[in-house]
Amino acid sequence: MQEDKEKQQLYEDYVKQVTPTHSLPANMAKAFLVGGLICVLGQAVTEWALAAGMDEKTAGTWCSIALIFLSALTTGMNLYPRLAKWGGAGTLVPITGFANSVAAPAVEYQKEGQVFGIGSKIFTIAGPVILYGVLTSWVLGLIQYVAERW
Repeated sequence: MQEDKEKQQLYEDYVKQVTPTHSLPANMAKAFLVGGLICVLGQAVTEWALAAGMDEKTAGTWCSIALIFLSALTTGMNLYPRLAKWGGAGTLVPITGFANSVAAPAVEYQKEGQVFGIGSKIFTIAGPVILYGVLTSWVLGLIQYVAERW
């Protein structure tokens, strides 16, 4: 019985030793900084597009395209995962985090081939989001259509 308690205590000491400690305020500051920088980049693209004479809708489209492209590019270059490890939730700014969730499986499974690697794994994370997003928008559109007809 005493031996079991000693083993348990040794195990608990080992777990405390190898478990990383995190500072909540530091993690929040990093997430705020990274998320803010991504948003500043998006705003810069939007301002550039507006200065080029585009209307707000077109400028917003260019902002989305640029952020998706940069997120996928940096994921492929293994920079986005490093940024995500440091910045945590700040990288989950919706459009860049979603692009990363699509690109990351494609990078990871490319060695298994185009069809059985990339083709079958690319939407493992994003697929359900797309499916339920489209389904939900269709249902809500139908509800709005019916409500307008009454």
